Amino acid sequence: MDCVYSRNIPIADMRVERSNKERTNLTEAEINREYIIKEVRSTDHELRNFLFTLGCYEGESVTVISVLGDNYIISIKDARYSIDIDLAEVIIIDKCN
Repeated sequence: MDCVYSRNIPIADMRVERSNKERTNLTEAEINREYIIKEVRSTDHELRNFLFTLGCYEGESVTVISVLGDNYIISIKDARYSIDIDLAEVIIIDKCN
């Protein structure tokens, strides 16, 4: 079976890498760009509940308004919140169409 390689990664694997780059955590989001929350990746039930009370759950849109040090100002459901980097890292996002 023939396979084309680039940097020793099969083409099929490169497609997976590209799609994983589009799904990332909130710390890597562009400012003022809308994203869709794909999951909250944490085993801490209390943390997940806290984010849920902010409206941060799968399928909801989120926008990073600004980053001030390790604090992220985000907009969810017409409200703005300041979250630290630890919270931002567990929010997995995907680009909107």
